[in-house]
Amino acid sequence: MNLQRPNANDTTESFNRSRNVVPGSGICSRCIDGCKGNCEIFKASFRGRDVIYPGPFGEISAGGDKNYPIDYSHLNIQGYAMGAKGLPKGIEGNPDTAIFPAVDTETDYGWDKKVKMKIPAFTGALGSTEIARKNWEHFAIGAAISGVTLVCGENVCGIDPKLELNSNGKIKKAPDMDRRIETYRKFHEGYGEILVQMNVEDTRLGVAEYVRKKHRLETIELKWGQGAKCIGGEIKVKSLARALELKKRGYIVTPDPTLKVVQKAHKVGAIREFERHSRLGFVTEEAFFAEVKRLRGLGFKRITLKTGAYPMRELAMAIKYSSMAKIDLLTIDGAPGGTGMSPWRMMEEWGIPTFYLQSMTYEICEKLAKKGMRIPDIAIAGGFSTEDHIFKVLAMGAPYVKSVCLGRAFMIPGMVGKNIGYWMEGKDLPPTVSRYGKTAEEIFTCYNELAEKYGDRIEEIPMGAMGIYSFSQKLKVGLQQLMAGTRNFKIPVISRKDVISLTEDAAKVSGIPYVMDAYREEAEKILD
Repeated sequence: MNLQRPNANDTTESFNRSRNVVPGSGICSRCIDGCKGNCEIFKASFRGRDVIYPGPFGEISAGGDKNYPIDYSHLNIQGYAMGAKGLPKGIEGNPDTAIFPAVDTETDYGWDKKVKMKIPAFTGALGSTEIARKNWEHFAIGAAISGVTLVCGENVCGIDPKLELNSNGKIKKAPDMDRRIETYRKFHEGYGEILVQMNVEDTRLGVAEYVRKKHRLETIELKWGQGAKCIGGEIKVKSLARALELKKRGYIVTPDPTLKVVQKAHKVGAIREFERHSRLGFVTEEAFFAEVKRLRGLGFKRITLKTGAYPMRELAMAIKYSSMAKIDLLTIDGAPGGTGMSPWRMMEEWGIPTFYLQSMTYEICEKLAKKGMRIPDIAIAGGFSTEDHIFKVLAMGAPYVKSVCLGRAFMIPGMVGKNIGYWMEGKDLPPTVSRYGKTAEEIFTCYNELAEKYGDRIEEIPMGAMGIYSFSQKLKVGLQQLMAGTRNFKIPVISRKDVISLTEDAAKVSGIPYVMDAYREEAEKILD
């Protein structure tokens, strides 16, 4: 199976000249002296490190596209002709009540103090990337009206141009963080929450202290990594002054803006962007428990943990430590990830793919549960976008997995809705949209529903938020249909028996029965 084709991809704005490409290297089978490009080797010959990252920065959402040997398409969802789980007692077998609109898609998470969500999905971490910053109103209000949790990612305070620090180097004022929290809260109605992530730099700046004291946030998230990359987060900045400012704040900035040769290259235009990187960080059992204790001492009622596509060793640490520390939600993010500016080849080639990572997760959870340990509520992330993805993840991880984290899938409808608004203003709606009408009321199926609910406040809901709400409703109805077909009318009653493996390899990795073995024992009893 050919799993990769390096050296050219739309994300790096590169392509092969030849129709014939060597699969392993990605180099054209006939490389001509004099070729005018534009494969990645060609582009890197004069732009160097620029080719490492997807582009253009701030205008795209990039995700790895490597084709793994096994993924969630190797599972199928079961359907049954009898029964109904999760309905009130006495009406389980009534065809007038066992209908798909009756399916309850609500879920919750938390060790003691639970957070409810209207669907078992929430946003990926929307942090310091430009695409998150400039689309925040759309993303935040969209998540709030959809009744799902919004994750404010790392480094938001650290890169804020208007950040003010006190004499101790701690946050005194962080206007962009204030804006992000307040925007979500404008339409928050009790479902979901906003939680803020912290990395090494955030901890040093005192982000937890700031959001707890000023905004009384109840939840904070620790971060061990993500599915897109195995290094700290990064963004790009264009100005030398901005690069110097970020370096002064303690970030890793490359190329080093303090060097005269770099400043000269920037002045003539050879270097047009600087990268701001976060530190790797180190995980130890003692430090983890100490940090959890410190955060609880600040008054946080919930502490969550996000970990990445690391091997089984780090996964075992994350699950066991989370159990011991009574972590409220553990999000496990598999490869290939990506939403912002992760190095492209790292997105393609690093980490444990989500299907394998979730299989490991279930195995570890079962071992710890048999020892009498309580498993924290778990969410799985890593390239999901549809209601069948959500169902398969919940079933494969039952009873431990309570939700799915959607990164790019929640960002895209926000950008689509926003752009529909721009196109309407310029009277330049593309045919893909104008076929449905020319006004928001005509285009968005949810417009009148939201207008009735919010009245005059409908004017405060940006069209990107309407896009996210519309998408969330598609996920909800689609999930209701799949759950009804499997006779599951509440999320907690979904089980691993509700999915089957289509290949023996998938069955071996996941422990989900091969299609020719599933329910065979029950069938034999009927035949006997």
